[in-house]
Amino acid sequence: MRTLLNVLWLVFAGFWMALGYVTAGIVCCILIITIPFGIASFRIAVFALWPFGRTAVPKRNAGVASMLGNIIWIIVAGWWLALGHLVTGVLLCISIMGIPFGIASFKLIPISLMPLGHEIVSSDSSAF
Repeated sequence: MRTLLNVLWLVFAGFWMALGYVTAGIVCCILIITIPFGIASFRIAVFALWPFGRTAVPKRNAGVASMLGNIIWIIVAGWWLALGHLVTGVLLCISIMGIPFGIASFKLIPISLMPLGHEIVSSDSSAF
């Protein structure tokens, strides 16, 4: 069932959301100092392509640097990506069949706002 949902997600919204993250990642990799943001953006792009069966959990060893990086990320790119997920989620929730996809889009909003200090794991192994 996860595979079917992921394939349908990829067709309806995942490709376009991942394209936004890849674009943000490429822009962030232009400067050396923002390469960690680019890597985080590429990591989330893969999550946006295939979200069912996976979840984002906080890293236990994330510190102040990831918090400061997340603040910079929210200002530069995070709120645009979160807004994209919000609009996509609302549009997908218009139909009954789109509700699971809308929920998946809403699930991506927190990680799009604060990608540093999180890792993406399988839902089966999401032990905190």
